[in-house]
Amino acid sequence: MSVDVEGKSLVDLLDMLEPAAAPGPVSMVPQTWGWVVLGVLVAGLIAFGVHAYLRHRRMNAYRREALTELSVAKDNPAKIAEILRRAALVAFPRSRVAALHGDEWVSFLTQTSDHTHFSDVEARVLTAAPYTTIPASPELTKLAQQWIRSHKRERNT
Repeated sequence: MSVDVEGKSLVDLLDMLEPAAAPGPVSMVPQTWGWVVLGVLVAGLIAFGVHAYLRHRRMNAYRREALTELSVAKDNPAKIAEILRRAALVAFPRSRVAALHGDEWVSFLTQTSDHTHFSDVEARVLTAAPYTTIPASPELTKLAQQWIRSHKRERNT
């Protein structure tokens, strides 16, 4: 197509220009397999992380429940002893925990946590609490909370 440009003004020449064609839509599909693989890996890692987090929360639900019950127990040694026993029965095999009493029970609590050590006074209060009326003990409550938070749960339970 030839156009005679002689005798035409610049405006006439500009009016003769055709508009540029609009570009086609940009594809959202990755152009290489590397991006697909990376996307699958990232999605897998996110799924694994969510699964691990939910499993951890489920495995430690008894700790949250025991800590809640301790806050309601109001330093009552009998209730504290019961809460510790129930938490230990969840975290460890029944055959290992159920028969323990007295010094063996306190020794078990001390051995299963690096951060909790019951003094002789607290040990006596803890072992005698289910059988007698003993005054409230805020120190025993703190030790129980510490044990519940820090004991090492057995893997094969």
